[in-house]
Amino acid sequence: MKRILLPAGGAVLATGLLAVGLTGTAQADGDVSHDPMANNTAEAASVASFWLASNGAALRQATQYTWDAKEVRKVVSKGGYSPDGKPGVTAPTGETKSTGRAQNVNIPKTIGKVFFVDGSGKFRWCSATSVQSNYRNLVSTAGHCVYDTDSDKALLDNWVFVPGYYQGKAPWGIYVGKQAFTHYDFDTYEDYDRDYAFVTVYNGIQFNGVKQVDGKDYQRFTGPKRAWGGHYYILLSKDAGRLGDNVGGQGFAWNQPTGKPVRAFGYPAAPHPDGNKPYSGVTPKNCYGTTTAKAVGAPWLKIEEHIGLKCAVTPGYDGGPWLLNYSNGKRLGYVNGVTSTFADQDGNDRIDYITSPYFDGETAAVYNAAKNVWSGKIVGPNGELYK
Repeated sequence: MKRILLPAGGAVLATGLLAVGLTGTAQADGDVSHDPMANNTAEAASVASFWLASNGAALRQATQYTWDAKEVRKVVSKGGYSPDGKPGVTAPTGETKSTGRAQNVNIPKTIGKVFFVDGSGKFRWCSATSVQSNYRNLVSTAGHCVYDTDSDKALLDNWVFVPGYYQGKAPWGIYVGKQAFTHYDFDTYEDYDRDYAFVTVYNGIQFNGVKQVDGKDYQRFTGPKRAWGGHYYILLSKDAGRLGDNVGGQGFAWNQPTGKPVRAFGYPAAPHPDGNKPYSGVTPKNCYGTTTAKAVGAPWLKIEEHIGLKCAVTPGYDGGPWLLNYSNGKRLGYVNGVTSTFADQDGNDRIDYITSPYFDGETAAVYNAAKNVWSGKIVGPNGELYK
């Protein structure tokens, strides 16, 4: 496994989150870094109301995370990847019975979008999935869909997960990020060989409308609220329950042999490098194939040990899961990768290949740290904030 070494006696120049680590915001336990997102229920409610105010206007305004077309190049295959331990799996939760045979691919309920505000203030989204955890509160996505690698900021702002998102609607609620877990090498050095993240989320929150109130009622109300143009509004909300209880959670697998078939899911939206735009980003798409048996390198991103999959999707697919042993009937499998980069292998300015970090024992350490962390509720039965 590639390790990043510090030069003896010399200064280290690292981008992104190194400064955050020095200020004490980020914390690391061995290979695992964890950073707070919405620290308390008041912050979490504010984040949720930011996205769902005005009938989800901010959600509809968001655009996919955008790759520079110059970054879409041909990746290089080299020697095979060596696992760092025994294969392991965590079983999924969700559908207990198969829905029977189907000619079309059944999209998992766990799939959705993560929304955030980037360092330039733009509303963005990536793909993601609910993944099994002890408290049924965990989301799997790409590291660059959690941390801002394009600016000196750390965590992307106002981070939420919306499973089953469709045109401003959140059918199972909106889930605000509480704590982000990544590999130390991505957190500190933006090492794309570790471009994965696991985020614990609060219970979902659903809004049932907006009510205008007077100043006194506004001050007394402890739930999500917003003052605008001299008027006072409270957002009528309710607890939507735990993420995994509502949509289930995919399993997790590590140190698996390459060359096995996987089914990848996500929301492609951006145009190909040649300007052709075949996807809208509105509905999830899937690819099926076998992962490369050789490691894949992208020198311009300092990638040395990715795995690859033939798949003609475009950005917006970032962070979407690669599911091993996917059951079309139960809509469940095992997350064994996440879409990290896009490549053009035949040089025709069309993306035809995607890559993912190889999930090994160090990935499992990050996942295991995240899966045991409780998050809690945002609102009570009457719309009040939990303290």
